[in-house]
Amino acid sequence: MRKATYSAKPKDIKRESLIVNAEGQTLGRLATRVAHVLRGKHKPLFTPHIDCGDQVCVYNAEKIKVSGGKEKKKTYFTHSLYIAGDKLLTYEQVKARDPRKIIFLAVKGMLPHTRLGRQMMKKLKIVVGPEAPAGRELKF
Repeated sequence: MRKATYSAKPKDIKRESLIVNAEGQTLGRLATRVAHVLRGKHKPLFTPHIDCGDQVCVYNAEKIKVSGGKEKKKTYFTHSLYIAGDKLLTYEQVKARDPRKIIFLAVKGMLPHTRLGRQMMKKLKIVVGPEAPAGRELKF
């Protein structure tokens, strides 16, 4: 007798609030782990087409680290949709303006680029400073 594959239903999903301290963490490694939790891949009832993930809050965003010479070399591209409205900002410039954007963009690039991915990103909160909200601490 063949066993049917289980597919999670939205009512079966139990969400948890998790907090992550970004102090001293490497950007890419932190982003992959956060994306993994937002997607719900750490749960046994993971289903690819359903949002199974938990809510994640990252604090101490300004204390994130990058490896190599990325502080000077890494660039972020934006465009205002006007002619010649393109802008290249370095990692240092973006970190000085808004350090939350660095983590946001890194995690966003690791999630699906669909409606489901946008729904998952709504469960991510990034905080500058040591004030951690209530929740279970994730150790990496």
